[in-house]
Amino acid sequence: MEVVNDNTCSWINDLTPRNNIQTISSDLNCEWLIVGAGYTGLSAARKLGQLYPNHKILLVDAQLAGEGASSRNSGYLVDTTLNDGFSSNKELDNYKKKADIYKLGIEAVKRFIKEYQVDCDWNECGKYFASSKEEDKKILENFSATLSKLGFEHNLLSNKDLKKRLGTNFYNIALFTKGGILLHPGKLVRAMVDTLPKNVSLYENSSLLNWKKINDTVICNFKNGNIKTKKIIFATNGFLKSIGIKYNYNFPITLTASMTRSLTDEEFKSIGQPKEWGVLPVRPMGATIRMTKDRRILIRNTAEVYNPYQMSQSELDKRSFKQKIGIKKRFPQLPDNIIQSTWSGIVSRTRNSSQIFEKINENIFVAGCYNGSGIGVGTFFGEQIAIKASNENTKEIEIIEARKKPTWLPPDPFLSLGVKARLLYERFRAKTEI
Repeated sequence: MEVVNDNTCSWINDLTPRNNIQTISSDLNCEWLIVGAGYTGLSAARKLGQLYPNHKILLVDAQLAGEGASSRNSGYLVDTTLNDGFSSNKELDNYKKKADIYKLGIEAVKRFIKEYQVDCDWNECGKYFASSKEEDKKILENFSATLSKLGFEHNLLSNKDLKKRLGTNFYNIALFTKGGILLHPGKLVRAMVDTLPKNVSLYENSSLLNWKKINDTVICNFKNGNIKTKKIIFATNGFLKSIGIKYNYNFPITLTASMTRSLTDEEFKSIGQPKEWGVLPVRPMGATIRMTKDRRILIRNTAEVYNPYQMSQSELDKRSFKQKIGIKKRFPQLPDNIIQSTWSGIVSRTRNSSQIFEKINENIFVAGCYNGSGIGVGTFFGEQIAIKASNENTKEIEIIEARKKPTWLPPDPFLSLGVKARLLYERFRAKTEI
């Protein structure tokens, strides 16, 4: 099944549409093939282009480059995460390893932005883990203890402080971390598309139908042509499972988000004219909320097992209604018809919230499954998987490979049933936070 391009995402609609889209229309041969043109694939292609200026490098995506999860996320470049299973004292060492990867991810994005002078609304304003429930204070105090042990600058805030900073009295407790960065994900990934090396050929709207390895050659079949390559990097993230890569170690989750139009001067004044901010939920199924640089409110408060290829407009409308309720809970003074667009996107998860970074054999490599933290980690992993596929090593690869590895998952239908049950449970626990 083909992935469908759509025009429902505000981040993408902020951009000038691209021209000269090239699709696969004949048989091709290359030294390197990268499947997936999101943060990981684009970064891998950029690195390979630098390492092998005389090699033929092909980059292929099932839809328009960068317009999958890379443009459809909430725009958080994270230094720390709460709901990933690594925050107990017993797991402190594993949490530090994951935080080290986040740090390297931020540095990788910073290097790219500096080198190519990218404007992506970069804002080092930090982020909030917030809840309306006073009883969640204990969770945040425990998390604070973990962050203190690792030297992360942060502080706990109460309702009064949050009202001033966020423009809503919905939240009663929050933990602010200084290291988080907010940005425009569409602008960032578009810059990565626009700055690909000259020896990288990009093919879009070209779905991979199947692939096989014969001796030292990988043959990939597309609708209108085949590609033979010496080495291949799979960077399809949420679609790894559907193409048979590490299928017992990852699974896709469909998220939906909505964004409002820009608030008027009067509306913005009514909520206290706050500076740009981002809130992440304390409970896994709570709402992610952003106030953007241009006064738009983004909300993401759904996560489900759903067909990852497309979501109909009628289904999006149902989720948009839930997101309108979430906005009204926080900003009751704003009008009902403020939402401008609603879209869906895919996040890739593993059982223990670790990432995939692996040499399958001498010809096949894979990186992905960022558990919702793909901007920095995806950019970083793309660079490093290209180096690994070149049979080289770096201290960064050693840091990646020291992480806890993804654990095995049961096959369907047991996996889907288990994930649905867990999401239902977490949704019930977080019902007041949606």
